[in-house]
Amino acid sequence: MSNLFRQLLQKVGSGSHTTENLAREEAATATKMMLLAEAKPAQIGAFLIAHRIKRPTGEELAGMLDAYEELGPKLQPRDSEQPVIVLGVPYDGRVRTSPITPIIALLLTTVGKTVIMHGGDRLPTKYGLPLIEVWQGLGVDWSGYSLPQIQQIFEQTDIGFIYTPKHFPLTQTLWEYRDQLGKRPPLATMELIWSPYGGNAHVMAGFVHPPTEAMFHTALGLRGIKQFTFIKGLEGSCDLPRDRTAIIGLSSPTTPQQLERLHLAPRDYGITSKNVPLVSPQQVIQDLKAVVAGEAGEMMQTALWNGGFYLWRSGVCADMISGMTTATELFKSGAVAQKLQQLISCLANHSSA
Repeated sequence: MSNLFRQLLQKVGSGSHTTENLAREEAATATKMMLLAEAKPAQIGAFLIAHRIKRPTGEELAGMLDAYEELGPKLQPRDSEQPVIVLGVPYDGRVRTSPITPIIALLLTTVGKTVIMHGGDRLPTKYGLPLIEVWQGLGVDWSGYSLPQIQQIFEQTDIGFIYTPKHFPLTQTLWEYRDQLGKRPPLATMELIWSPYGGNAHVMAGFVHPPTEAMFHTALGLRGIKQFTFIKGLEGSCDLPRDRTAIIGLSSPTTPQQLERLHLAPRDYGITSKNVPLVSPQQVIQDLKAVVAGEAGEMMQTALWNGGFYLWRSGVCADMISGMTTATELFKSGAVAQKLQQLISCLANHSSA
């Protein structure tokens, strides 16, 4: 098996003049061999850094997703035909700006949408604040539940979370390589558009570098995903920025192979141009709890800016203005707080295992 992997390594690591892109099937094979530790440690380290230097293609990302589809966990389809919203954020977390993603998940499920997130603990290379810790600060600890329990919670509350250390432990050894290499390999790019769901999904993912968006588009097209939203968000997340115009790529309802472009300027909607800095995890939790309680402030501005967009994009509201108005009403009425309490109660009713 190591001889087969060596052939794949030779293709991506042969230098600027002779390197070759992998076919989709080859990328899937390489990913599976790394996850299953069928390749030698030296080969895995070399492959990850060589592939980063080469840069991945959309076809290679599709192959990596194929491997995750085969080996990874999946929440099973629900009776509803509406697509599940999968929010993809960088696993290595946030270090400069406060995240709003869990609040958006609560907001969307308050109005009947379904949401799945995924991620792990503090991970390289940034070791930033991950989603799992934000949820824990809000009173929701996803880390102790089995996949069947998460499935039940998902069906009862419309929110699910794939906690990779427990639900996809094969990925954990690769994080050691990321730490030792000090760079994020293309696997980290692929994770942003991974959908751990067995049914129809609307993949919403953040990105930093513009070429990434084109790779996302190609990969999801090859995988048959017709609904997607790509956001040049804060620290690569799908949180809309407030300090600049939000650049967003949207799937076309009539021609999924085309990418529609949307630019949203915060000032056009009365949003101040200031991102909320990440001072400390404790402050993030305090600010998010204030939003859930309907209290005005800088974090509420972030919540309304993002909430308005996601309520519009998911089809709940006709436009951004009505989306922001609806988000304001849901926070102030206590509906989002009630949703959080429902989620906390549901987890309490399922003994962790």
